[in-house]
Amino acid sequence: MPQSSGWPNQDLGMYVLALLCVFSLAVAIEVLSILPAIKPGHIPIAGRMIQATVYAFRMALAYLVMLSVMSFNLGIFVAAVGGHAVGFFLAKTPALPKAEPAHETMSSTTLITPNV
Repeated sequence: MPQSSGWPNQDLGMYVLALLCVFSLAVAIEVLSILPAIKPGHIPIAGRMIQATVYAFRMALAYLVMLSVMSFNLGIFVAAVGGHAVGFFLAKTPALPKAEPAHETMSSTTLITPNV
């Protein structure tokens, strides 16, 4: 019976496939984390069950990514971190408020003098 040597380092195609799978799992974790709350008009218990199911699925994916990273393979680690970063960019940055330019409250020639 052949022994498994961990990640498929000997076969480049399989290794790239493993990297893509870990990357995709990490993106999915971030995308699933922004699902909307229960909408009004839905049956509350059904909405909670759906949210609990999605949360359980997201946690299962997170544990799979964690187990992958625990293989101490640098490529897998980079794929996981990159996937989380891309997922955050795709899912959460549109929700961030647009930065407003800072208004200058004092001119550069104004001196601040302490009260003595």
